[in-house]
Amino acid sequence: MDSISKSLEQDEDEEQSFQKTYQSFEEFLSRLPRQCCWIPRFDLYLYQGCWYRLFFLQGVIAAQQHFEAQLTDIFLCSAPKSGTTWLKALAFAMVTRKKYSDLSSHPLLSTMPHECIPILEADFISKKLTNQTTKLPLLSTHIPYHSLPKSIISGGCKIVYIFRDPRDAFVSLLHFLSRATPKDAIYISLEEALELFCKGVYSYGPYWDRVLSFWKARKQASQRMLFLVYEEIRKDPLPSVKNLADIIGHPFSVEEENEGVLQKIVGLCSFENLSDLDVNKKGKFRPESAFPMDNNAFFATARLEIGGVI
Repeated sequence: MDSISKSLEQDEDEEQSFQKTYQSFEEFLSRLPRQCCWIPRFDLYLYQGCWYRLFFLQGVIAAQQHFEAQLTDIFLCSAPKSGTTWLKALAFAMVTRKKYSDLSSHPLLSTMPHECIPILEADFISKKLTNQTTKLPLLSTHIPYHSLPKSIISGGCKIVYIFRDPRDAFVSLLHFLSRATPKDAIYISLEEALELFCKGVYSYGPYWDRVLSFWKARKQASQRMLFLVYEEIRKDPLPSVKNLADIIGHPFSVEEENEGVLQKIVGLCSFENLSDLDVNKKGKFRPESAFPMDNNAFFATARLEIGGVI
């Protein structure tokens, strides 16, 4: 069999495997607990203790059944609106700093961080992400630890979790939805949203269950896992960023530290710098998708009394 025929056969096998996944998915979907979402057009489904919108639930199950993590992979994990954008920017800048040593032409100046690093449960199911297509070892996810594909948990790859004060995460989520959701959408009241958030009934909720799952896992696998605190990074970013570089296998050399490379990356990835870029003020996130969003939805400017910048 020539290489082209073999490749086509592999593609057909993969397609059949995905089709079987979708068929079995449809069969059990009706049995899952279901809840109205904060945005009425999207229902939530409870799966393995976590609430998901339908599209992401499909992605979670597909990843669980088909995704094979590599030993060199680095997974950036978080709850929604807990510093994901910032963490992606920092990790991307670290891993690619040899290639993009000239920060004046760095990709982050013209590309939103979420476009630089794939989202496991979104991109795997859309086939933008396969085990062979990722040019970088970086991937992100909001999936709780216990629901990650087994190859991630047992495969020895690196895992980074960023935690944020849930009060700030809640307010940030409201700001995000107000910017990212179509203007004609019907919103629930603030009181209703807060009650549902506290009960854990929102996309990727509940909050504390996810945090505890990663915290406990980190205590058992400290050599390959890092637990970051958003508020600590904002207060003093250099120590946390240095720890991040160490744990993901891209430590800064003494020469780099003396040349201020660490400080330059922190400056490049700062909220103030990223939020002021044209691409993040005027650009669109996945404009070809069924639910495109303005990039500025990821860069809210309101300040909170609790923890700081959203």
